[in-house]
Amino acid sequence: MTGFLRRSHAAKCVALLFAGSLALACGAPSDVTEVSQSELSAALANGSAPLVLDARTPEEFAAGHVPGAVNIPHDTLEQRLGEIDVRRDREIVVYCERGPRAARAEAVLTKAGFTAVRHLAGDMAAWRQARLPVAK
Repeated sequence: MTGFLRRSHAAKCVALLFAGSLALACGAPSDVTEVSQSELSAALANGSAPLVLDARTPEEFAAGHVPGAVNIPHDTLEQRLGEIDVRRDREIVVYCERGPRAARAEAVLTKAGFTAVRHLAGDMAAWRQARLPVAK
């Protein structure tokens, strides 16, 4: 391999590592799968919805949220786990406005032993953009 090709290959590797690290830092934990907007909307419509947890502030929640969602801000979730009165294996879908606070809430839930934690793809911003129902 020539010097130029080695440097080019090394630069690509560094860029990929940086991008992967950034995605892990900002997105949902790697063991949390996503649920699509349409999948959650359909579950809400047919009465088979999981527990939906809004990790935003009470003010954001009051301004509009996914219908049926429970509001426990990410920064109080660890102290308020007792309010989530469900089996540890029941599906919980978590969202915030754009993702970082939901990722922190998901980490708290998985650490506490919840095994079916999922992340709402696109969070509340995408829910509104898709013009799905919003409760107030």
